[in-house]
Amino acid sequence: MQFSAEISLYPLADEFRPVIKEFIERLANYPAISVHTNTMSTQVFGEYRTVMAILTDELERIYQRVPSQVLVCKFINRDLNPHG
Repeated sequence: MQFSAEISLYPLADEFRPVIKEFIERLANYPAISVHTNTMSTQVFGEYRTVMAILTDELERIYQRVPSQVLVCKFINRDLNPHG
C-alpha cells in the first residue's frame, strides 16, 4: 500500500537545528522512499511498511541522542507525492 507521511520534529534542545538537519538527511539517504522538505515539515512517500520501519529506526536513533522531543505526524494511505 502506498503511504504518505508529513512529519515535523521539534527537539527540545538548545542546538535543535543540527538534530533536525541530520534527521532529514538520514531519511533522504534511503532509496526506497521519497523525501521532500519545506520550511514547516518533511513529507515522506513510499510503501507503508517501508516508511514506518524507516521512521521507527531513525526516530529511535534521534530519541537516544536527544531524549526530549515533540513529533507531529499526519499519515494518509495514499500516494500524495507531488513529484512522483
